[in-house]
Amino acid sequence: MVHGLVTATEVGLLTLLALLAARMVSLSRSDLLVPASADNVTGQKATRSGVSQGIAPPDRTELFSQLHILAGLQERDCRVNGLVLTDAPQAVQTYAAAWLYGASCALSPKPVRHSEALAGMAAGIVSRKTGIRQAEALQAISTLTQSSVLLACYRAGLEGAEFWQANRHVPACSGLYEVVTSNAFI
Repeated sequence: MVHGLVTATEVGLLTLLALLAARMVSLSRSDLLVPASADNVTGQKATRSGVSQGIAPPDRTELFSQLHILAGLQERDCRVNGLVLTDAPQAVQTYAAAWLYGASCALSPKPVRHSEALAGMAAGIVSRKTGIRQAEALQAISTLTQSSVLLACYRAGLEGAEFWQANRHVPACSGLYEVVTSNAFI
């Protein structure tokens, strides 16, 4: 009786192992049907049907990390030059929101730019760094085109992040401190 049970268990395990191997082979073949270049070109994971769906978790995490690093560097630059963003007037904090949103658009893949999720991510980070409420940061981001100062901050964020991505530093003319002090009466 015990030998029969052991034999049945062994046969069952071999069957499961064979099913696992067959499933792995079928999955690897179906992954070969999805072009690998889709990941590299758009920065997004492609699904089996070949359609892209938003930011994949690793890309979102990488973007979030890059934005935190960039925002931290700009916050430090402002502090070194005597501008403490948490104590700054709300107008200055909204300029920082526009700058960081521009940076987030520069660092994100094109299909994700100008999305609500990206605006929410930028607003969350700027809220932590400056003390502005997230709702106010989102309001500043959504009304960028109504203010030439916010647009200038947005453009400087775009240029600064693009330069930072290639050279790992932001030129002073595109930095948050320079843009804020040239557009605000502090």
